[in-house]
Amino acid sequence: MQNTEKLRLDKYLWAIRVFKTRTQASAACEAGKVKMNGTSVKAARAVGIGDKYEIRTEARKWVIEVVGLLANRVQYTEAIKYYVDITPEEDQQANQRTAASFHTGKRPSKIGRPTKKERRELDDFMGGEEE
Repeated sequence: MQNTEKLRLDKYLWAIRVFKTRTQASAACEAGKVKMNGTSVKAARAVGIGDKYEIRTEARKWVIEVVGLLANRVQYTEAIKYYVDITPEEDQQANQRTAASFHTGKRPSKIGRPTKKERRELDDFMGGEEE
């Protein structure tokens, strides 16, 4: 899919689902977290096929090569066809270590405070309300 019109970098990064919003994509560009050939690039930079970008997000580090231009956000399975992930092996391993240690805030099952149902069962077992 070849587009002749110019496509902004922040819009492209949002469309291929590296960032959840265009605002986050442009903020990352302005903060210097998106680089091309080692130099920071602005959000309004035109994207071209064959460009290689280094992107740092909160979750991971990416190195991608543009293989197609995508202006509108599509589902993930379609979006991955428009870039090639060329992240070095050591960075991918660091990303996996980070993901493994990431906690979602949900407690593991059957550990910690009882649920409301478990609390009622305990109260019934113990012989009524204990307050």
